[in-house]
Amino acid sequence: MRVAGFTFIRNAVRYDYPIVEAIRSILPLCDLVIVAVGQSEDGTLELIQGIGDPKIKILETVWDDRLREGGRVLAVETDKAFQAIPADYDWCIYIQGDEAMHEQDHALLRQQMEAHLHNPTIEGLLLNYHHFYGSYDYIGSSRRWYRKEIRIIKNKKTIFSYKDAQGFRLRLPNQKSRKLQVKPVNAWIYHYGWVKHPAHQLNKQQNFNKLWHPDDWVQDRFGQQEEYQYDGSEPLRRFEGSHPAVMQPRIQAVNWQFNSDPSRMRRSWKDRISDWLERTTGWRPGEYKNYTQK
Repeated sequence: MRVAGFTFIRNAVRYDYPIVEAIRSILPLCDLVIVAVGQSEDGTLELIQGIGDPKIKILETVWDDRLREGGRVLAVETDKAFQAIPADYDWCIYIQGDEAMHEQDHALLRQQMEAHLHNPTIEGLLLNYHHFYGSYDYIGSSRRWYRKEIRIIKNKKTIFSYKDAQGFRLRLPNQKSRKLQVKPVNAWIYHYGWVKHPAHQLNKQQNFNKLWHPDDWVQDRFGQQEEYQYDGSEPLRRFEGSHPAVMQPRIQAVNWQFNSDPSRMRRSWKDRISDWLERTTGWRPGEYKNYTQK
């Protein structure tokens, strides 16, 4: 069994993306990692080159910033990296620039890839998510955070990145598409996109929202801020587990204070009912699922 990883990145230094940690977190599982590095102004290419692992192959790309609707450019860049994986690889592990895998899940993920290697009804593996917010000590607990997503797929080139690159779909001969058939795995993706120094978070949000919205919308939303204002009423819960080893230096270097006020946390009656159903049955009413579980 041969496994390739793939990801994309641009301006990682300027916006403080943990892309090096993301890549290193999947390297032990991979025989090859394709990194699509968009044309940057901050040394991102040199940052990726500096990892120094011979399994990493860099694909230099140019982003089409006109593709703003729905964050489409992110899916286009994902597809560039995926399509660059040679046909003789069996499985492909996708990691975004603000995500990481935990080394404690590597053995299980490899076992699951081997178990479903020759099963044509399984096209991907579905992983759980921890979404950290404001601090490495807290994870989002509201319905706005997705619980699961596809992060490992078979090397079928009819698979493509869907919408804003959150998940994948399979292209059909009639130009339509369908959801991938996936196997849930009790392994986790650690999502750190909402954990940064407030100044870096503001820069990221200003840039990132330009992939969805016009410049004047971004200016109205963020133009008057000096630092990003984390929402103290965001529903959170304390993270009780361990972080991936690759993230430890970044976590130890934290240089900002995050304050969350449990008394201000927003909980509508719909959220309360949904939370109760999820705790007791595992079902989240109205949950978006861009996949078919097998």
